[in-house]
Amino acid sequence: MHKSEPSNLQQQKAERSQKLFALKNKKTGVDYGTTRGVRTGLDKYGEPVHGLMYRYLWSNGPKEGLEFADYSFEEHFGKQIASYPPRAVLFDYIQGRVEKAGIRDWIKFETAVRNVSENNGKFTVSVTNLPNDRDYSEEFDHVVVCSGHFSTPNVPHLDGFETYKGRVLHAHDFRDAMEFIGKDILIIGTSYSAEDIGSQPWKGGAKSIIVSHRTAPMGYAWPDNWKKCPCYREWKARRPILKTAQPKMSTP
Repeated sequence: MHKSEPSNLQQQKAERSQKLFALKNKKTGVDYGTTRGVRTGLDKYGEPVHGLMYRYLWSNGPKEGLEFADYSFEEHFGKQIASYPPRAVLFDYIQGRVEKAGIRDWIKFETAVRNVSENNGKFTVSVTNLPNDRDYSEEFDHVVVCSGHFSTPNVPHLDGFETYKGRVLHAHDFRDAMEFIGKDILIIGTSYSAEDIGSQPWKGGAKSIIVSHRTAPMGYAWPDNWKKCPCYREWKARRPILKTAQPKMSTP
């Protein structure tokens, strides 16, 4: 990745983005963009960090498809809100549903599930209380597994990753676009995450964005410094090598 001083236009975009995302939820006072204290990789107990929330994340699906049947957004906020809210707004809404149902005291945080076994229609769940490093088991009539199918990142391997001098980052560990001001960004993938994560560094002042596709490009009319190309097949030292001749990546 190439590092250079951002232009005046890029600086202005970054300042606008910072002002926009500094806006706070009037109901909760929550900063839409805060990621303070958010870890990647392993948490303070050495457990994998499964959460992949990042700064400035907004819902990529309409809230109407996320609404609880017995607790509407209008009931929670007292008025209609936009269909694509920021993550802090969704979090506030979910908290309201938890409070309404009175289930907060039944939720155990900082507790890792180690094993689930079934015997005669009963489930034994073995867990570790992480703050106290205590193992114990409890019995339940039913078990619902809600870990999600994207909780563990699938990291593709390309020849040359081991010797590549730039930074390689999976979307799972993306937290803040501001670190990419003035840099060239290559994104492998063309689905929702690629579109959203690519847009954030662009708005924040990245020098250029290249999105590589395996099957077909997104098909949008991107700005001049946003390019698309087939997927890279290998990496050499400081630059990726394309399958076919396409826009070149700048080298440090």
